[in-house]
Amino acid sequence: MQALHIIKIGGNVIDNSENLHRFLKDFTALEGYKILVHGGGKVATQVSESMGIEAKLIDGRRITDIDTLRIVTMVYGGLINKNIVAQLQRYGSNAIGLTGADGDLIRAKKRTVKTIDYGFAGDLFERSVKADSIAKLLEGGFIPVFCALTHDGEGQLLNTNADTIASALAVAMSGSYETTLVYCFEKKGVLQDINDEDSLIRDIDPERYDKLKTEQIIHSGMLPKMDNAFTAISCGVKAVIIGHSDDLGQLKNKAGFGTRLSK
Repeated sequence: MQALHIIKIGGNVIDNSENLHRFLKDFTALEGYKILVHGGGKVATQVSESMGIEAKLIDGRRITDIDTLRIVTMVYGGLINKNIVAQLQRYGSNAIGLTGADGDLIRAKKRTVKTIDYGFAGDLFERSVKADSIAKLLEGGFIPVFCALTHDGEGQLLNTNADTIASALAVAMSGSYETTLVYCFEKKGVLQDINDEDSLIRDIDPERYDKLKTEQIIHSGMLPKMDNAFTAISCGVKAVIIGHSDDLGQLKNKAGFGTRLSK
């Protein structure tokens, strides 16, 4: 089974051109099949404000009304996605920029209103990802670059969490590839002490994860990411790695990179 890396980057990379160029060079140097997934919330907020449209967030989640949907479509699917694709072409990676609507690759359902109406937010379901079609792109020599947009199959674009898209892609592709999911963010990985970058925890299995939660070493913002990671592993993903975008080059050199979550 061929190896596949699915790598998700966030605002700390996208918002800084120097960080982005360094990351994309390391990404290009990574051998084998690969897929890149990106968000871009901070840029979307800046563009919203410049147009006089207030960004609405509840507990860090964006409320996607129709004006916001237009902005995130322009920013995620246009400005950020095409800039990343152009830079990857510059470094010799034959990237192709995609939303979930392109090729009907990722479908979602509009989030059901319970207590909060999130507007045009999309939630994924079991068969959201068209793995066979994505495999054809990979086998054809393309590197898919997905932004945080999906569609419902009825003509409606939906704003969908990039972490969730990356996880769903990893699970779907793990039937055909030995898949590793990599989350790049602003820390070296999962830390024993959040204020000490040298307290990196190298490996975590489900038993150790339960212990770290009980001891409240892992809590709040990291919990959803970790829960999603172990769900992906239980569904066939080989491993999930959480690390700093600046250190991605260590992955190519088989050196220790970030925190590795596995069975």
